[in-house]
Amino acid sequence: MFIGVDLGTSSVKLIATNKDGSILGEATRDYPIYYPETNYAEQNPDDWWKATKEAMKELVGQLDTREDEIESIGLSGQMHGLVILDDKNNVLRPAILWCDQRTQEECNDITNYFGKDKLKDLTANKALTGFTAPKILWVKKNEPEVFSKINKIMLPKDYINYKLTGSFSTDVSDASGMLLVDVKNRIWSKEVLDYLGINEDMLPKIYESSDCIGNLTDELRKEFDIDSQVVVAAGAGDQAAGAVGTGVVEEGILSVALGTSGVVFAAHDKFAVDNEARLHAFCHANNKFHSMGVMLSAASCLKWWVEEVNNNISFEKLLEEAAAVEPGCNGLIFLPYLMGERTPHPDPNAKGCFIGLTIVHKRAHMTRAILEGVSFGLRDSLEILRELKVPIKEVRISGGGAKSNLWCQILADIFNCSINSINTNQGPALGGAILGCVATGKYGTVEKVCSDIIKVTNTIKPIQENVQHYNKLYPIYNELYSKLNSTFDKLSNL
Repeated sequence: MFIGVDLGTSSVKLIATNKDGSILGEATRDYPIYYPETNYAEQNPDDWWKATKEAMKELVGQLDTREDEIESIGLSGQMHGLVILDDKNNVLRPAILWCDQRTQEECNDITNYFGKDKLKDLTANKALTGFTAPKILWVKKNEPEVFSKINKIMLPKDYINYKLTGSFSTDVSDASGMLLVDVKNRIWSKEVLDYLGINEDMLPKIYESSDCIGNLTDELRKEFDIDSQVVVAAGAGDQAAGAVGTGVVEEGILSVALGTSGVVFAAHDKFAVDNEARLHAFCHANNKFHSMGVMLSAASCLKWWVEEVNNNISFEKLLEEAAAVEPGCNGLIFLPYLMGERTPHPDPNAKGCFIGLTIVHKRAHMTRAILEGVSFGLRDSLEILRELKVPIKEVRISGGGAKSNLWCQILADIFNCSINSINTNQGPALGGAILGCVATGKYGTVEKVCSDIIKVTNTIKPIQENVQHYNKLYPIYNELYSKLNSTFDKLSNL
């Protein structure tokens, strides 16, 4: 058996699977997010660890380890979060999360120091508020007494791996999102480290995602009631792990993740970078590379609409109403920038809004406009991939939004691509389990295990009449940000 751990933003999910991909058990635990100030988002790493241990005990209790021993654990984790430890390996401050937007000034400092082109040459990416390097600089500038005590700098999943094994490690995919890595060569970028005033000893050793970093400690084996020796894989950032968990490990297969954030993900055999760095260029979890476009609010837009605005109406009722509305919502457009935006507009001040609202619009129009607006936002990344001549033979969808047939159809129509569902919805957790499986050295490559487990089960084809309508609407959507970004800045400064 292989255990996959997905350390998400709001909860940790654990699954146990066998080499055929059958799910033998699962457990989940939630933990809080703290918002101490506007644009801040933090968590306590010890909350992650407590939740992971509780879920592990529940999961192991569901399994018959007499019939099939636990062989490995592989982690997927929320990316970019800054975890810092002192010389006694105690957490120095709450982790600053991927969705935290406090570091625009630090992003400007980094960009101005290196210049956009050199920064891209050094790290393959631009400085964005979500990334880890600006967070380190923020701590250095605003909490110098904390910065002076830093002994180790880690990412969220790497903190859990440390607690599981005692090993200070990270993997190439997750580390790529720190703005500290020479992605092309898969090593730390000394020039960036020097600028930040940190050294490589403060950072974990970089592994490939399916490498073994150690074994589960004897103390934890006893606590979890596990008799076997358990290999622990380096794991991967949630998007790379999610791509593994949906079989997106070969060129030509594109994934769309409709989770809290929205991600368009393309695998590459060789290093590739957008000259304008509009897409993230990261190492993939299968010893290769990938490009990724990220919108910060995807399914979270619908969650906000359902839970905060229409909390007396069921999710099913709202989607049923939206399905009866014609594509285009009678001229109503939603901009999905509820937490700022990243791709292709790296702007923490961007705001969500409805454009074109009139007296004839009803709740159903607004619900459908949210689904369409998020889909248009994802198309922004797709268009960059098309511009870069990235082969797109197949699009696979995952995440909570993928459960809605209406949303999948809207996405197929706006992309003008068939959208494929697969035989598993476990995503990053399954990706972690697959990486752990490969880390044992018994079952072949990541590609081999993915092909054995993951199969396409359903295809939603675009409706050409809708495609034509959305092709007329998309250019209008596409120009709205440039017309409104100065207004967003003014609103942010009030």
